[in-house]
Amino acid sequence: MPDPSRSTNVSPTAHYTGYVWARHGLGHPSFATPEGRLLFAIGRPALALSRAVGGPTLEGLLLARHRVIDHQLQTAITAGKVTQIIEIAAGLSPRGWRYAKQYGSRIRYIEADLPGMAARKRTLLAAVGSHGSEHHRVADIDAFATTGSASLPGIAATLDPEQGTAIITEGLINYFPLPAVTALWSQIAQTLHDFPQGLYLSDLHLAVENRSPLIQAGVRLLSAFVRGRVHLHFGSTDEAIQALQDVGFDTALLHSPADFATTFRECRDPAARLVRIVEASVVRGR
Repeated sequence: MPDPSRSTNVSPTAHYTGYVWARHGLGHPSFATPEGRLLFAIGRPALALSRAVGGPTLEGLLLARHRVIDHQLQTAITAGKVTQIIEIAAGLSPRGWRYAKQYGSRIRYIEADLPGMAARKRTLLAAVGSHGSEHHRVADIDAFATTGSASLPGIAATLDPEQGTAIITEGLINYFPLPAVTALWSQIAQTLHDFPQGLYLSDLHLAVENRSPLIQAGVRLLSAFVRGRVHLHFGSTDEAIQALQDVGFDTALLHSPADFATTFRECRDPAARLVRIVEASVVRGR
């Protein structure tokens, strides 16, 4: 398992994604940091070139995965299956801010990240008047810790054990090797079993869908960008589903954002075919 402190290497992508979401109206303008604006400007020529030849774009991928995760979470909330959410490695994700505005006291939303990023997020949210209530807060987390107040079980212990709960890891899984991922998945499944219904949502890249020379070059570029390796853990959908079930999820599905192209225009980008959205669930007592 990697040293959790290595996850600070992923922080440039938090700034980039925060800018992309704000640029498309998904997040408050304050989430568009100067760092994110600079990174987007640096990558704009490559984005424009790929788009001009009908290729996938990183911007399109980020928007497609975000829209589909939102769709699955909103469906669960509307159905009354989930009222509590923990977003691990929330970074500059606008989801907590948006959901606090949309649902108010009907949900409890915890954004969790490493102390440095969590502190910055608290400052940003305080500036826009959305932090510190019982229903929306930011917590420090060590995603790989198994005990303590900054562990996933420690944070989950602050929630109502009789309410359905969702855990989200967007933009995290592919930065860690498989043993670390399965250990994290196992802990997420165990944690969710403490609630009557549990839902896990994440993005995941499959090797079988990312084999072209262009995509491999993009993977190498992204690895350099985050100063660490980007991992493609599974060769197929079946392998990924089996791994999720092996660590304790009762059911698991992998959605292609491309299948939502008629619902969300963001899912029409060719990049929507390069990522899958994990929807895994547990039911207490099973």
